[in-house]
Amino acid sequence: MSGEEAASPASTGTRGVLLPIGALLLGLLLAALDQTIVATALPTIVSDLGGMEHLSWVVTAYLLAVTAVTPLWGKLGDQYGRKRLFQTAIVIFLVGSALCGIAQNMPQLIGYRAVQGVGGGGLITLSMAIVGDLVPPRERGRYQGLFGAVFGTTSVLGPLLGGFFTEHLNWRWVFYINLPIGVIALVVIALALHLPVSRHPHTIDYLGTFLIAAVATCVVLVTSLGGTSWPWNSAQVYGLAVLAAALLACFVAVERRAAEPVLPPSIFAVRNFTLCAAISFVIGFAMFGCMTYLPTFLQVVHGITPTMSGVHMLPMVLGVLVSSTLSGQLITHTGHWKVFPVLGTAITTVGMVLLHRMTPDSSQWEMIAYFAVFGLGLGLVLQVLVLVAQNAVRYADLGVATSGVTFFRSVGASVGVAVFGAIFASRLGGKLADALRGSRLPSGVTPQSLKHDPQSIGRLPPQARRGVLDAYSSSITDVFLYASPLAALAFLLTWLLREQKLRRSVQVPDESETLGPCPVERSSADEVTRALSRLCSIEGRRDLYVRIAATAGIELAPAATWMLLRVHHDGPVEPALLEDAGVVPRRVVVDGSRELEERGLATRAGLELVATPRGEQAARELTDARQQLLSDLLGDWWTPDRPSDLSELVRQLNAETGRSEPPRAA
Repeated sequence: MSGEEAASPASTGTRGVLLPIGALLLGLLLAALDQTIVATALPTIVSDLGGMEHLSWVVTAYLLAVTAVTPLWGKLGDQYGRKRLFQTAIVIFLVGSALCGIAQNMPQLIGYRAVQGVGGGGLITLSMAIVGDLVPPRERGRYQGLFGAVFGTTSVLGPLLGGFFTEHLNWRWVFYINLPIGVIALVVIALALHLPVSRHPHTIDYLGTFLIAAVATCVVLVTSLGGTSWPWNSAQVYGLAVLAAALLACFVAVERRAAEPVLPPSIFAVRNFTLCAAISFVIGFAMFGCMTYLPTFLQVVHGITPTMSGVHMLPMVLGVLVSSTLSGQLITHTGHWKVFPVLGTAITTVGMVLLHRMTPDSSQWEMIAYFAVFGLGLGLVLQVLVLVAQNAVRYADLGVATSGVTFFRSVGASVGVAVFGAIFASRLGGKLADALRGSRLPSGVTPQSLKHDPQSIGRLPPQARRGVLDAYSSSITDVFLYASPLAALAFLLTWLLREQKLRRSVQVPDESETLGPCPVERSSADEVTRALSRLCSIEGRRDLYVRIAATAGIELAPAATWMLLRVHHDGPVEPALLEDAGVVPRRVVVDGSRELEERGLATRAGLELVATPRGEQAARELTDARQQLLSDLLGDWWTPDRPSDLSELVRQLNAETGRSEPPRAA
């Protein structure tokens, strides 16, 4: 039996999935970490390889590659089997990492980062999709929460690890560290991951994928090279702008006819989705542009070590995590969401203005406060945008809504890093020349050399050094001021959002959908499965069985309800074995069994508990009640013309109730 031919997910035990889930988490860790670990190493990389004006492309190349290939990995995994595709993604990522580690100049590093991004897109997309192959829908929310936690953890650890490796080993270890982790994941996946054969043919929109990736690349090229390598009124800039417009027109035409479009134009008729996409673009622009250049400011202007620059970034990252978590909880409890994007974009705009105020004389506490304000603003927006988009569309467009919003955030991140870099590079050269005019410089030190190697600032005499630091400081912080009007535009757009009542099955997304810059690729069925499985765990086991019995009109305690459903779905059971296996507390087993026997719903056949005819009838009524509860959670998605996959999902979740964990003892 091959790795793709195994038992169904429902038959896979908890212990049996822990090892492959761990390997998937390692794979996801690699891709998620590479989104944040590089930023604190960039100043050292630039000093070693040269090319400060190309610094942004080390980040942008990775983001663009991930954005371009994410839809393909998802569809190809469905069509050809996810295990082999996931192994291929790991190999591509590791090859890219090894090449990045041995890069000898900036163009090589940028090219190898793109190779990394191709593999990283597969790791992110397939790792979360494989969870659906390994575990039944009822358990999916529990495991997928771990994947969200990986994104939260890497957003904190990435800057710290990048700084640590750069300072204590070498910047190349930022990439080499992927190799042993990736090899371990590759071996475990090969030995322990056994997936059921479940291949779904797709009409893959290769042309649409290529066109939208080409449009994004043209935009990034214009914004990063215009005004630096090429004058704004040059033929190259005009040519790329015209090419981008032509490619966009072709993309729209292709998507109108595509069987499975990457981004169907019809979804932009939904007002809230279009607004969320635009706001997501701005948030990605601001967040990743700032995260890329703040370590450069800290290390060059304030002389902070790479490790400590990662520490200084923590208030911003923690601000994002705290405010996103808090806003998510408040939305869950109140059902109201509009105040959060309005407040978040306002605080983000204020945060960017505060970042502009930083100088070489700013205290550490002042900078930490500014970072925290900026992070708090971002966190209030990130959680809400995916949720609002999901809530606004019909069921058939649910998966597209998620991928669309995260796609625009990814493109915004790519453009933001490029724009920040272009403005920084265009201003730095002139300011360095002005600062050093009339100064006597050490041999070999020129404004151009200082631009390519910021570590040579230490060789300057004190007066010249101060001027150079001011030049670096204002060149970086001016970027925040120039970008703040875009954040203000996002603030205005949030007022146009219409606050619609939230469907109960629309749940606040986890970190995997909000913290990373990379698109999320899931089908509509995948999204509903995640939401309902999380709801089943959120509402609590005891409350779940109370509601089932009440809906069915049967007076049974939660323990007896669970026991009767268990007997109905799995056949006769021996209660003592449930207790001995450590699965069920003794009190639950005894109370449930006794009540069923006293009510004539079950009887003993030797040591086994068997449902009576009355018990079987009651179990069928309980099963119908549970299906009705699940249907109610879907709200207006549960229409007469509902897709077959939605009906099958509800049926499957309903059938699994009898095999789920028992209610907690009162």
